[in-house]
Amino acid sequence: MGDNRNVSLPPGFRFCPTDEELVVHFLQRKASLLPFHPDIIPDLDLYPYDPWDLDGKAMVEGKKWYFFSRRSQNRVTANGYWKSCGGDEQIVTSNGSKRIGVKKYYVFNLGEAPEGIKTNWIMQEFRVSDGANSSRSRRRDNSKMDWVICRVYEHDYDNDDHDDDGMELSCLDEVFLSLDDYDEISYPN
Repeated sequence: MGDNRNVSLPPGFRFCPTDEELVVHFLQRKASLLPFHPDIIPDLDLYPYDPWDLDGKAMVEGKKWYFFSRRSQNRVTANGYWKSCGGDEQIVTSNGSKRIGVKKYYVFNLGEAPEGIKTNWIMQEFRVSDGANSSRSRRRDNSKMDWVICRVYEHDYDNDDHDDDGMELSCLDEVFLSLDDYDEISYPN
C-alpha cells in the first residue's frame, strides 16, 4: 500500500481531506491492512528528510504533503528536528459520538536540540486513538498503533491576520474606520 506515487486525480478533483477522513478512510484502513482506493498516499520514513525535501516523495496537494510513516520518537533530520508543540488534540466523528483519533502538532527547528531555530514548517501527525480499536484487534496486532499519517506544510505567519487583498491597516486606520457612523458618537454638552 502507498507505493503508487504517480497516481494523479482527474481534473477538478482535489485531495483536501478532513481530519476525520484522514483517520477513518486512510489511517484505520492502513493500520488494519485493509485495501483502499485510490492508493495515493505513500509510505515514507519522515526523519531522514527535511520538510523542503518532501516534494516528489509524498502525496502533494497544493502546499501540503501527506504520507504514512511508522511512529517514532526520533524526529531528527540532517538539518534539524521536529519539536512537539502543545498537547494532543482529540479527533471525533462529525456527529461527535465517537473518539477516533489523535492529532499532534510539531514545528521544524533548524540546528540541534534544544538550541534550534524555529521555522514555519508544521507537521500534523495523526494516529488512531486507543478507543478506536477493539481490545480483540489490539491483542491480535499491536503494530496497528505504530502507523501514523502526516500532513506537512509551511505556515505563512505573515498572512494570518490579513485580508486576501494584501492591504494592511494601521492602528489609526482601524480607529478611523470604526468611527464611520458619526450618529453613534456622543459629544459632551
